[in-house]
Amino acid sequence: MFTALIGCILLGFPVAFSIAGVAVGFALLGSLSGAMDLSLLGALGQRVFGVLTNAVLIAIPLFVLMGMVLEKSRIAEELLESMARLCGRLPGGLGVSVVLVGALLAASTGIVGATVIAMGLIALPTMLRAGYDWAFASGIVCTAGTLGQIIPPSTLLIILSDVMSNGYQQAQYEQGKFSVQAISVGDIFAAALLPGLVLVGLYLIYTLARATLRPGDAPIGIAGVAASGTAVAEPPGASEASGASGALAAILPPVALIVAVLGSILGGVATPTEAASIGAVGAILMAGRRQGVPGRVTLVGAVAFGTLAFAASLFPVRLQRSDATAADWALGTVYASLALVGLVVVALSLRALYRRTLLAPTVTATMTVTSMIFATIIAASVFSLVFVGLGGEARVESVLQSMPGGPNGALLFCLALIFVLGFFLDFVEISVILLPLIVPGLILMGHDPLWLAVLIAMNLQTSFLTPPFGFSLFYLRGAAPPEVTTFDIYRGVAPFIVLQLIGIGIVWWLPRIATWLPGAV
Repeated sequence: MFTALIGCILLGFPVAFSIAGVAVGFALLGSLSGAMDLSLLGALGQRVFGVLTNAVLIAIPLFVLMGMVLEKSRIAEELLESMARLCGRLPGGLGVSVVLVGALLAASTGIVGATVIAMGLIALPTMLRAGYDWAFASGIVCTAGTLGQIIPPSTLLIILSDVMSNGYQQAQYEQGKFSVQAISVGDIFAAALLPGLVLVGLYLIYTLARATLRPGDAPIGIAGVAASGTAVAEPPGASEASGASGALAAILPPVALIVAVLGSILGGVATPTEAASIGAVGAILMAGRRQGVPGRVTLVGAVAFGTLAFAASLFPVRLQRSDATAADWALGTVYASLALVGLVVVALSLRALYRRTLLAPTVTATMTVTSMIFATIIAASVFSLVFVGLGGEARVESVLQSMPGGPNGALLFCLALIFVLGFFLDFVEISVILLPLIVPGLILMGHDPLWLAVLIAMNLQTSFLTPPFGFSLFYLRGAAPPEVTTFDIYRGVAPFIVLQLIGIGIVWWLPRIATWLPGAV
């Protein structure tokens, strides 16, 4: 089944149809050979309904919308320009700024394609004009864009949290525990935050070290990045205070959005879906301000929503109750007024985006990405159902049990398998097809589910960089200047793939990096 699936995908057939088609074909083969009872497919409707009503997965379109709004409104350009001016005097300063902006965009958008394309269009031409080695510049841009997969919030972590939670519950049932514990999206976000920062640190160390040891690969310069993509050299006497204040003004709104989204989840104030809606509304307000809505008006809307959120959580009002007092009605009126003020500001921001013809492409891109993800998840439900019906799950479990080296040997084998599949398959396919088959067995062997989830997430992030089908490579190829060849991109990402593996090794040997923050929260 896996060989046929990879073959269909390599032939260029749409992924979701490849997954479902292969599953149906092997179900018929299994029925004809007596290896499978087709009545098992009767559970398919329930599985699809479960996907469509999964409260965790509802967060995906909201986070995608947040990322698309930030990308289409050119907030990434403003961030990169400000960081380039701040870091320009460091060895490899422009490369350092790209990594830092990639981390900020990862925490505020979580969409790899949008980040890589934005960086490829904005930063890469400027790095090449500044004299950077073509391969080195391509590697930095490509890798910084993939941070959106490991730094929360990200669609990978949301899908992974659903898979890990189901696998954890299945493992507990097999152990005879019927009062099961679940893994939440907040747990996975908390577990992935520090490992993501470890990767950022590794990228920065490598960039600074290479720029110091091989100055020709990364000349020192203070060129900023203009919205047009042209280099803008600061005069020698330019005020550093002005540069710092400008950078602060560009960085503070995305950082505030990150704190609002992640803080509300980790602090237990909001569910992931509610936090995703906070992020989407915050991104719309930021984009509206950039498209002409006065800053004070945007600030009033943000303060109104923030006040409403905290006040309503501290002093909830239930006006439908028969014993509601006059004070309750007064407080309810205040809450309704705050909501109305916030909605008016959101409407003004949406109107500004519509007038600048940004709203339609943003919504269309959100629908496209969301449809692709959900179509793949639903098709994978068919695939896994047939795979289980053919006895594949028992076969996988026996393979893991027979691996030399015990639990660690089995985990190493699975990580190697995921790494190899990453050369050919997207992270969504690997997450929803392979992981449900191997995760319960690994947890039964005694591996901590949160630590396991982080190792798998870092491994899946690497799949974006591995030739020949790494998605980030294709994204950058489409956005890079013509003089940058595909081989330059492949050569540039090779050291960063090694850094990814080093990061996985660090988390392997120091599990507390992944497990400390969820426990503290």
